[in-house]
Amino acid sequence: MHVERNVAASLIATLLHCGNSKDGLKARKDLESLGIRKDLHPKAQGKRTLLPPAPWSLSKSEKHIFCKRLYDFKGPDGYCANISSCVSLEECKVLGLKSHDYHVLMQQLLPVAIRGLLPKGPRVAILRLCAFFNLLCQRVIDMEQLQQMESEIVETLCIFERFWPPSFFDIMVHLCVHLGREARLGGPVHFRWMYPFERYMKVLKDYVRNTARPEGCIAESYLADECMKFCSAFLTTTTNVQEKEDRNTEYESKSILEGRPISAARSFQFSEAELKIAHLAVIQNTAMVDPYVDAHLQHLQDSNSRCQRDATYLWRMHTEKFAAWLKQQISIDSPDEEDTLKWLAYGPRSIARSYTGYIVNGLRFHTNVVHRLSQNSGVYYEATAMCRSSAKDTAQVVDVVSYYGRVVDIILLDYNGFYVPIFRCEWAVKGNGVKVEDGFTLVNFNHSHISFAKDPFILASQARQIFYSRDTDESSWYVVMKGPCRRYSDEKPEDGHADVGPLPSDIDMCLEDISDEAENVRDDCEGIYV
Repeated sequence: MHVERNVAASLIATLLHCGNSKDGLKARKDLESLGIRKDLHPKAQGKRTLLPPAPWSLSKSEKHIFCKRLYDFKGPDGYCANISSCVSLEECKVLGLKSHDYHVLMQQLLPVAIRGLLPKGPRVAILRLCAFFNLLCQRVIDMEQLQQMESEIVETLCIFERFWPPSFFDIMVHLCVHLGREARLGGPVHFRWMYPFERYMKVLKDYVRNTARPEGCIAESYLADECMKFCSAFLTTTTNVQEKEDRNTEYESKSILEGRPISAARSFQFSEAELKIAHLAVIQNTAMVDPYVDAHLQHLQDSNSRCQRDATYLWRMHTEKFAAWLKQQISIDSPDEEDTLKWLAYGPRSIARSYTGYIVNGLRFHTNVVHRLSQNSGVYYEATAMCRSSAKDTAQVVDVVSYYGRVVDIILLDYNGFYVPIFRCEWAVKGNGVKVEDGFTLVNFNHSHISFAKDPFILASQARQIFYSRDTDESSWYVVMKGPCRRYSDEKPEDGHADVGPLPSDIDMCLEDISDEAENVRDDCEGIYV
């Protein structure tokens, strides 16, 4: 943890040097460490000399873009502190970050902040170092991947030695070589880092009331807290002090199938067309209805020869007729079926409830109209769809398609006996509104959303949280960043992460096209005087 924090602080300090006298002194020390004689030193000649900009140097405009991306960043609830309060746009400085802020910055924000700002050599070196710490902090560690990571970090530090000044390399940078072996011997890092203890120190410091009196010290308050917990164990009618609910934990409710709302309800009435679309989204994504989906597809193929030949026509007919067919198959008075399945087949009421906030699967979602310091409206959804390589290609295959969007409305559908939460989302159009650039996935929500007018809904339980970082103020493209996973699943342990999500995408970190004769100075930004 301390290694990651110090390396991240050194990187930011090196990138945001302001060309003042301190930087000149640092540059002179670097020249002396390289063997430059004092009689050739500019200071000995009594004049100042312009030192050409190094490959890791940022121009004034690039520094402003770097700081502006950090200043405008908004993460999900509980992801990190408000980083914008530590960024000075006027002076282009980043000060006052905590240990966990450096942790988030190093593993996810720094690759996005430097995107397109540095030459490829220094940029790839930073990306490889960020990927190293990201893999190191996973909840589940692959031993083969860990051994490969140990060899790659040596190459990464060699790349840093090629482009970075000698004053950058201290003992903390060298300790990166030993972190892989430490994880191999000690296990996952999140069992041994200091973030829980640092957070608990904040609790202990809050116990202090009056520093001039011993009665207001930490020990007295801690003892009173322990006595209260001990006494509450014998009081069955009260809530145990130790059983404090998590911030983003949903309570069990018999009327709501999943999650819980966290805002005031607003009643509204669906139109007939929207009600059919919302109902179809529910019954086609409910596990207990899956056998009926397969039965209806088989029924269409048996009754219509065109459905056997054309998969597109088959799914169109299934979308149009499935709700009515399901209602006929499951009678509301049938004693053999479950009550939940009966009411699902019968359909929802046209009167629904709308909310601006909702908690489901340990994640807090808000609609995009809610203005907060955190960003909780980003949604990522993977759907199985029929795909084709081009418009002329008649052969179709079933594939998993990724969709990126924002929550527009949170709705509870009333199925008489229970409520089903669904999200109405504004999706980025595949093709024109989604692109991959330099390994990062970018989305644009300014394109027409007519293609999603007939399918804007997903179940609340299907939503995976992501967040966006805007490229520039003039651009309408946003970089997609995956949100943190707060829950560990035994079924899919590879999807669980210790504290932050992975890098935004498979970033190109290949060094084959970086020649050995690459320039060690930049000609597109200003240098410093020494």
